[in-house]
Amino acid sequence: MKRRTFIAASLAGVGMVGYSALTLSQVVNLNDAINKGGRQRMLSQRMAKSYLALGLGISPSEADKTLAASMALFDRQLAELKAFAPSPDIKATYQQLEFKWSDFKAALVGEKPNQQGAANVLGLSNAVLSLANQGTVQLEKVSNKPVGKLVNIAGRQRMLSQRMASHYLAASWNVQAQSAKIEMLKARDEFLTAHDILVKAPENTERIAQELVLAEQQFVFFQAALQNLHIGSAEKRPMLEVFQTSERILQAMDDITNLYSRIS
Repeated sequence: MKRRTFIAASLAGVGMVGYSALTLSQVVNLNDAINKGGRQRMLSQRMAKSYLALGLGISPSEADKTLAASMALFDRQLAELKAFAPSPDIKATYQQLEFKWSDFKAALVGEKPNQQGAANVLGLSNAVLSLANQGTVQLEKVSNKPVGKLVNIAGRQRMLSQRMASHYLAASWNVQAQSAKIEMLKARDEFLTAHDILVKAPENTERIAQELVLAEQQFVFFQAALQNLHIGSAEKRPMLEVFQTSERILQAMDDITNLYSRIS
């Protein structure tokens, strides 16, 4: 099946590949809104990662499915967040995001992934990320509760996992290589700082504390994979390790974010 046809079919309704802890219901409360708003940030980077993996020939079938599933989920959650928006300024943010998402979507599926297109995809992913983050921060302010902040921080870890991977792949493909490497390292440092905040949170349940330990263990493997960066390299195995390990970190942090969102 051709790539565009596959993605079009997948957008009709597919869950996240390798990413099980999702709800397909409408937004039920502010914690849920912060969780889903934060997940939009992650999806902006996961889609860029998948596009780059396709261009590099890294596990094309998995990357294609991941891209299609991420696009479908972004569409679905955007509709939910627009409907839930508790104030005019938040609704306006999600309307702006809808316009920028249209541009990003066109770049993702318009043609076969290539280096020139990859630079455009990275730029648009950043624009979508910025607006998705704006909406999440606005929702956290409405919540004005410590647990809302924790949902935001934990949810942002999902995005950072995908941002590290996408910029690793960009540098490997020699797409804005130096700036991509800088952004990758910046995201790594932000992830470590935020993890320390989460570990020390007094709201942590025993289950959350255990899950944070598991996430930290997963991050050891992820960080080791990230250290195998060679700009312009044609060696696919290190890139595949980054792609796959980033999915495991994503799952771990999504589980943790969901646990925080259920705290009343």
